[in-house]
Amino acid sequence: MGFQPVVLWTDLLLFGLIACVLLAAWSARRSEPMREAWRRVGESGMGMASITVLAMFLLVGVLDSLHYRARLAPAGGAGDKVQLSTEVRSALDALAEPLRSRVEKTYSAPLAYQLFARQTVEGPDGTQRREFPRLKFGGGSLKYPEEDRTGDILGRIGIGLAGAAVGWLLLAGALVLGVARSRRVPAGAAWRAIWRGKGGLAWRWALATLGAVALVAGPLAALATEYHVFGTDKVGQDVLFLTLKSIRTALVIGTLTTLVTLPLAVALGIMAGYLGGWVDDAIQYLYTVLNSIPGVLLIAAAVLMMQVVIDTHPQWFETAAERADARLLALCVILGMTSWTGLCRLLRGETLKLRELEYVQAARAFGVSTARILTRHILPNLMHLVLIALVMDFSGLVLAEAVLSYVGIGVDPNTVSFGTMINAARMELAREPMVWWSLVAAFVFMFVLVLAANLFADVVRDAFDPRRS
Repeated sequence: MGFQPVVLWTDLLLFGLIACVLLAAWSARRSEPMREAWRRVGESGMGMASITVLAMFLLVGVLDSLHYRARLAPAGGAGDKVQLSTEVRSALDALAEPLRSRVEKTYSAPLAYQLFARQTVEGPDGTQRREFPRLKFGGGSLKYPEEDRTGDILGRIGIGLAGAAVGWLLLAGALVLGVARSRRVPAGAAWRAIWRGKGGLAWRWALATLGAVALVAGPLAALATEYHVFGTDKVGQDVLFLTLKSIRTALVIGTLTTLVTLPLAVALGIMAGYLGGWVDDAIQYLYTVLNSIPGVLLIAAAVLMMQVVIDTHPQWFETAAERADARLLALCVILGMTSWTGLCRLLRGETLKLRELEYVQAARAFGVSTARILTRHILPNLMHLVLIALVMDFSGLVLAEAVLSYVGIGVDPNTVSFGTMINAARMELAREPMVWWSLVAAFVFMFVLVLAANLFADVVRDAFDPRRS
């Protein structure tokens, strides 16, 4: 069978952004102030805990960004041309194949073995009765689910906890060996240093966070092999799988938007603050006009216009995934075009102060070019503000996608996101009995992601604060 790799635009940009972050981290090692600031981030327990949680989400997002199309077997002889499947899958789909493929008929509650609603079933004698039919996959191996389900669930939770403990011990051992090798001390001494919080970075907080994640992920993985842990949606899809797929959308919205925001905000903010005059007036007029337009209306108009372009050019896209990816990329661009004004205003005000400092005035007196002053003296002294603003804006962009998708102007309906899950749950909450698990699953995962991002932003803000002694 085989497969052919597929690189979507958002995949390319996401991996490019990760590469740029790694390159920036490598170059920051030559700057003593940057090393000191990031060392303070690593020494913060809350910083290491939030970094660990964000790394887990990033791992899921990267796996879901490795796309491919399966090669189909030739319909005729060996000489027939190999065809590709129209469905674009990812590495996460392959790893979570049981979750993806086990589709029920309709709603089922978390850890249930029956459908959520009664249905008319015809008996062997031709009579019809209303009952809760058994699920095809949820608890399918249980012969007597009424008696065996509780024991089976508890046993799987125990297996999951045991597997989580083994995985945590392996990770802790690898960390101890790494610290021991870097500090050239015995493994026992490295473990004691980590446990006492003297291992350099706050590794014990990272291990504690990994342990907490393992205690949750282990039982979930063990239960997911037999049950729908978070239930199923209206068309019978596993809600846990949909929630995992939503992580990539949130990460793409929160990170790729910076590719549009950063150049506009930095370039225009520095130019307005340093050059002044009519340049400053024009840039201030531009972002004042943008701020005067309600953001939701501006985004809605831009998204609808982009959707018209996509609908009128179907030949641009071979698969539905490429079409949905185009709208996701367009949403990132639109959000970036409408969210750069705050950072631009902040950088303008800071540049107005920097241009009056003695070393900048001396550089101008010696005839140093404007471009060199901006790149060598102004921009480096603004990077801490840029970094803090971008980290703090991440959670806002994730929430913005959820709100926009909720009102129907966000991502493509074929793209799974927290916003589309919440939008679908809006009608489910009006059912009787109420279907609540889709909303709760999306809310919990989005809450953890946004909370980790906000905590990390607070630590970065404190570490890069120039007033810190």
